[in-house]
Amino acid sequence: MLFRGRSHRSLDPKGRLMLTPEIRDILLSRSQEGRLVLTTYDRCVVGYPLPDWEEFEQKFQKLKTPSLKVRNFRRLVIGGAEEMALDKQGRIRISADHMAYAGLDKDVVIIGQGSKFEIWDKARFEALMSEDSFDDVADELADSGIDFPI
Repeated sequence: MLFRGRSHRSLDPKGRLMLTPEIRDILLSRSQEGRLVLTTYDRCVVGYPLPDWEEFEQKFQKLKTPSLKVRNFRRLVIGGAEEMALDKQGRIRISADHMAYAGLDKDVVIIGQGSKFEIWDKARFEALMSEDSFDDVADELADSGIDFPI
């Protein structure tokens, strides 16, 4: 099961977010008690089922003498990781640090991204989507062996 689709939600005053039933079902099927990791990347908050996150961390540990750029990336992503579980209502709590990094206030958009999902500030996401024409994406996908017929 993969995360896909887009949904609009609101954070409550305590920073809690009600995930969609589809996302909750995937988390519950992929990890004990719906355990997940939230981290920061690309100016949004990114969520992974705990087993997928642990696999990612193990791959990172295999790097021999990474560059300063990779070490800084590790500081952002692994250093920003927070493990949690869904509460009884199917919510997660987004920390103040994560909210500040992603500019989250009240209205958010949850974007499925295959093995992970992203949580974006609604205005930031709409601005991102309106500024990019995606004209050159088909070529990049084709170069990677992905045919995307339109």
